[in-house]
Amino acid sequence: MIEISDVQKIGVGLAGFGMAFLFLGVLLLFDKGLLAIGNILFISGLACVIGLQRTFFFFFQRHKIKASVAFFGGITIVLLGWPMIGMIAEIYGFLLLFRGFLPAAINFLRMVPGIGLLLNLPIISGVVNRIAGDNGRNMDEP
Repeated sequence: MIEISDVQKIGVGLAGFGMAFLFLGVLLLFDKGLLAIGNILFISGLACVIGLQRTFFFFFQRHKIKASVAFFGGITIVLLGWPMIGMIAEIYGFLLLFRGFLPAAINFLRMVPGIGLLLNLPIISGVVNRIAGDNGRNMDEP
């Protein structure tokens, strides 16, 4: 069994609250205060979960510079007061940064009872399958 430290548990909570604040910020018509708090909490949570040094190396690898610039540039644009443009840049950078993790995350979410049903709806499953890169395969199928 994997041992999770208290700092990592706090990091998961911070990242979760960060995602919640980002969701609320988008839901409330791109409220820049909520988006800024969400970004700070998400980055802090990520640093707590994987550590400061690994976080730094994750964002600043040579092949991820374009994605990191888009992600942090989007955060900066949100903080400067243009939340819609900043979120577009952030989402682009986020997808480029985390594209290696997205298939595993989506397949995990498909196993969660409520979310799995939502992800398998006809319209949503087409988009999710394209993002996950699994060409329509489901975890339940051999």
